[in-house]
Amino acid sequence: MREPGFWYRPPSLLSTLLRPLGALYGAVAAHRMVQPGTAVGVPVVCIGNFHGGGAGKTPTTLALARLLLDLGERPVVLSRGYGGRLRGPISVDPGRHRAVDVGDEPLMMARDVAVVVARDRVGGAALARARGASVILMDDGFQNPAVAKDAALIVIDGARGLGNGCVIPAGPLRAPLPPQLARTDALIVVGQGRAADPVAEAVMAQGGLLLRARFQPADASLAALRGKTVLAFAGIGDPARFFATLRAAGVNVAGERVFADHHPFSPQDLAALSEIAHGEGLTLVTTEKDFVRLQGDPAQAGFAASVVPFAVTLQFDDGEALRGFLIATLAKARAPRP
Repeated sequence: MREPGFWYRPPSLLSTLLRPLGALYGAVAAHRMVQPGTAVGVPVVCIGNFHGGGAGKTPTTLALARLLLDLGERPVVLSRGYGGRLRGPISVDPGRHRAVDVGDEPLMMARDVAVVVARDRVGGAALARARGASVILMDDGFQNPAVAKDAALIVIDGARGLGNGCVIPAGPLRAPLPPQLARTDALIVVGQGRAADPVAEAVMAQGGLLLRARFQPADASLAALRGKTVLAFAGIGDPARFFATLRAAGVNVAGERVFADHHPFSPQDLAALSEIAHGEGLTLVTTEKDFVRLQGDPAQAGFAASVVPFAVTLQFDDGEALRGFLIATLAKARAPRP
């Protein structure tokens, strides 16, 4: 779905009318969050959002996986596999699975780290352990109580923050903010902007860790686009952030096309994009997440060959603080229980 525009504007008449529904949704979500989860036998680190839509969970998960590998750990990512048809538990195999099977984000991550997809998170955690996981990185699932979490790291966009601060459908929040803050161990603010400052202050006030990070474009992507004028398209939670990242990297963006998050591109979509790019002499560029959906479909392989995937990694301003946080979290999770 596309996020309604009014979510990220000051409270409006529409958001006011929807607040009773938001209050009901939020009450159910808050009640679920306090339920005890199942201990799965290895440390669980959850990467989540307070709100719907994207803020950079996937790049954050990959950055944490690389850091854990450097620490000698064996991380396995546990994902619900949103957008995929397989319920799991199943280990993602990039050589065998497509985005339509396991979801675009798990397929993308599986190129760099072991990934398990499961609607049943407890069953998925059992498979991750069977695969030798010494730590499980739960991609999303912060509001889901099924699995007990040893730490929760919340990702938020510095420019967008929490929008109007209301609960779905009146606003972007997945649950009321106080119970979410109470279970937050670290906040990762991605990009510039001050919209997330009130949340950052609240997390620090309760003793949580504040980390700031930014997207770093891959050298290969920048080289492929050097001197080109591009038509950028994206079907992610926050397409505007992708377009802004391109421009900040010096890419000449002549046009933008926005699709819903996890959008399944149709032949008509691709034909329209190709027609514009060919007619105006533009190079097509999209996100890695969108590209993996195109690349995995044989019918779209020809189109995918004409598209440049724009790869980014998440760079932390204080990587040592994150490293120390993970070491302390794992040590606490593994300490003998009294």
